[in-house]
Amino acid sequence: MRIAVSTDSGSGISQKESKELGISVVPMPFRIDGKEYFEDINLSREEFFEMLKKDCEIATSQPSPEDVMKLWDALLQENDAVVHVPLTSGLSGAAQTALMLSEEEKYAGKVFVSDSRGVSVTQRQHCIFAKRLSAEGKTPEEIRDILNQNAERNSIFIAVDSLKYLKRGGRITPMAAAIGTLLHIKPVLTIVRGGKLDSYTKVRTQKMAKEAIISGLWEDLRKKHGDPDGSHCYLAVAYTDNPEQAEQFASELSESFPKRLNPKIVVEPLSLLISCHIGQNGLGAALIEEL
Repeated sequence: MRIAVSTDSGSGISQKESKELGISVVPMPFRIDGKEYFEDINLSREEFFEMLKKDCEIATSQPSPEDVMKLWDALLQENDAVVHVPLTSGLSGAAQTALMLSEEEKYAGKVFVSDSRGVSVTQRQHCIFAKRLSAEGKTPEEIRDILNQNAERNSIFIAVDSLKYLKRGGRITPMAAAIGTLLHIKPVLTIVRGGKLDSYTKVRTQKMAKEAIISGLWEDLRKKHGDPDGSHCYLAVAYTDNPEQAEQFASELSESFPKRLNPKIVVEPLSLLISCHIGQNGLGAALIEEL
């Protein structure tokens, strides 16, 4: 049975990488100063962060139903079924929309939508899991169910360099942002149960932020994953606009977690959908349990 895997750009998978991985990506749309852009189609990361610095008015959205169906229609011309892995339902309506579309008569029994509660590198890894499960002979129903059953088996922590963009997106109040800025507070965020973004801790320096992320990962390995040495988990790094900083952090994590499942630590950019709330110099790390 030929099974295609699709996702959205919340996964951080670029159009170039989608071809390499064999995973189709529907881009997330943006409106910037009233003009529509699509991540990695007519808007590069460099252009996006320049607009962010200029305080352009940026609004994010989920992919349109038409764009999702167009992708599925193309995939079903060459495949028997599609497994779609959207951005966590805790941060976007993309999962609910895709699930609703998959129930239409033309897609019933052909398109299977998971809600793996993933974002960025965790969502990306679940797409890779879906490809592997297909190669192992799993049916699309089984793949969807396995992803859903393991939806909470990942951890992600993201350090925010400035409170400016969280304030702009309505994630914190202007007063909290003003006090936080005055005190040089840098929040470290995490994805909590249900796939929603929440505060993990607050620090004052980039060094402390990285230490907090490492501490959070170790804590989750013990309490959440039951894997005290990390030997059953993949480790990944995500960033907004500073790849050199991310690579350096990956080296630090490599030393901190010597028994991780895979020696290679994946380093990937956060999707622009998430980056617009994080801003410049955002840095994160994630654990994803092996299925």
